[in-house]
Amino acid sequence: QVQLVESGGGLVQPGDSLRLSCTTSLTFISIYPLAWYRQAPGKERELVASIPKGDGVKFPTYVDSVKGRFTMSKDNAKKMMFLEMNSLNPEETAVYYCNAEVNGRQYWGPGTQVTVSS
Repeated sequence: QVQLVESGGGLVQPGDSLRLSCTTSLTFISIYPLAWYRQAPGKERELVASIPKGDGVKFPTYVDSVKGRFTMSKDNAKKMMFLEMNSLNPEETAVYYCNAEVNGRQYWGPGTQVTVSS
């Protein structure tokens, strides 16, 4: 069974940074598409960043609102993915989820709360 667990969320002030981590039970994370989503109160879940499957250098894609501020990365050896978030604003308060697509099925972590408030 595929398991994903996020960590690193918390309460920060506008303009601050946070680094989210996602630990997976996948044996080889490089062969699966990976992504970070977020869901703000009263809103639908939104794709924030994704990395396609495959070995070698893979460039993430981002939703327009986070380009230049967020960086998604992964560590194949540690079976982990990360989301570095800079210049956070209050509108980005949400539960952040990591995601992996395995054999056509979506797997999610339980989420980690990120609150941006002064």
